[in-house]
Amino acid sequence: MNTIQTKKAYQVKDQPSVTIREPDTTSFLVSKDGTRVEYWQLGHGPGIVMLHGSMESARSHLRLAEGLADEFTVYLPERRGHNLGLPFVKAYSMQKEVEDLEALLTKTGAQHIFGVSAGGLICLQAALTLPAIRKVALYEPALIVNGSASTTFLSRYDKEILEGKIAAALTTGMIGAQFGPPAFNRMPRWLLELFTTMAMKQEEKHVGEGDVTMRRLAPTLHYDFQLVAQMAESLQNFRGVQAQVLLLGGSKSPAWFKAALDALATVLPHAIRMEFPGLDHGGSSDLSSTNRSGQPGVVAPELKRFFADRQSVNAPLTKERK
Repeated sequence: MNTIQTKKAYQVKDQPSVTIREPDTTSFLVSKDGTRVEYWQLGHGPGIVMLHGSMESARSHLRLAEGLADEFTVYLPERRGHNLGLPFVKAYSMQKEVEDLEALLTKTGAQHIFGVSAGGLICLQAALTLPAIRKVALYEPALIVNGSASTTFLSRYDKEILEGKIAAALTTGMIGAQFGPPAFNRMPRWLLELFTTMAMKQEEKHVGEGDVTMRRLAPTLHYDFQLVAQMAESLQNFRGVQAQVLLLGGSKSPAWFKAALDALATVLPHAIRMEFPGLDHGGSSDLSSTNRSGQPGVVAPELKRFFADRQSVNAPLTKERK
């Protein structure tokens, strides 16, 4: 019977601000259905593809990528439906996302992938069907297990986006996805929407070249919520994943992400569960005006250790119950 090993990562410390270098190259590929997918590349060595999560873009993990770039070539694609330079797509599904990832793996020869939130769901599904994938690192994949969350708020969110009520839509998404602290549940919606409006205005005062704002990203939540709804309660499917899997999460994250990680650790054949004290759902992403909790410098060493462990590529990871 499989058992679980849960490891604790080192404590989070304040990290000085650093200058993030720009990617070495910006390229694009054409996916199976003709969709153009842009991606950034930096570093040298074996390839790692990083799939960003909700309210993020390829830029959201530049610091994390830089932490790996001395040993790995890191590819940062703009996920389908999130590339703001192109029109939104009509035909969207998990299969389309997996096809995009497969096209990038084929072009680059990469065998390692890392995914966050909805990007983690894509990585999980891809690991079931793409034999080229050898190792998968996941930061809090947005998998609903045993009714731990709901996507019933999606219709309200879509309506508010269509009406141009961006702050209201973001508030609906935040409440529905349980992103806020417990105190948010006791606050009136009008106050939450006011805070969101203020945050957007403050962010837009400090927008730099290439920055992607909350206002611009808000409509893309539609696609991530679709994936979450499509993949809900599909835990048992992942018993067939043969790749090595590193399950990462933060101690301050919403309970349903922790439930997903714990459940995946019981069904994945070759997995290790690790928790970062003090991090939340945005822990792997770059620090920004909207994400003050990102600590990519803490996450990068664990990813580097996992992806560089050549012995574990051909041997199952040891799993022991806590």
